Amino acid sequence: MTSVLPVRRSRMPQRWRGGWPWETLDPFADLTDLWDRMGRLAEQLEAGDGGWVPAAEEEETSDAYLVRAELPGVARDDIQVEVRGDELCISGEIKEERRRGHALRRRSGTFSYRTRLPGDADTDRIDAKLADGVLTVRMPKTGPAHVRRIEVAA
Repeated sequence: MTSVLPVRRSRMPQRWRGGWPWETLDPFADLTDLWDRMGRLAEQLEAGDGGWVPAAEEEETSDAYLVRAELPGVARDDIQVEVRGDELCISGEIKEERRRGHALRRRSGTFSYRTRLPGDADTDRIDAKLADGVLTVRMPKTGPAHVRRIEVAA
């Protein structure tokens, strides 16, 4: 009597030995690329004139509103911070820097960021500071809002 030993069989079909198709193909690569291009286009439309919008965040503290914008490599003199009506506008320009004949790989050109000011922001006491490539604009609050109850007549 001969014994038959079990033979180990590969679970992967012979035609896929190089790896499964979904391991080598990324079906979302085109979608990701399109998303990135649409984001860049939206930034250009928002900034206008071929500019770009810096990464920024807004925060509210107990006594002020803060806006922080990332502006690496921008000189203090190349940044304008203005209040136009009920909007805070941060704009400026980054000049292309060249070293040994090659342009450094970073954003250059004009930039612009706008945000609507809260109603209780004191526009007369706004200050801005640039440190380590981050512009911080601080807008103090005018004080607690007055709440007055109004009786409804019949």
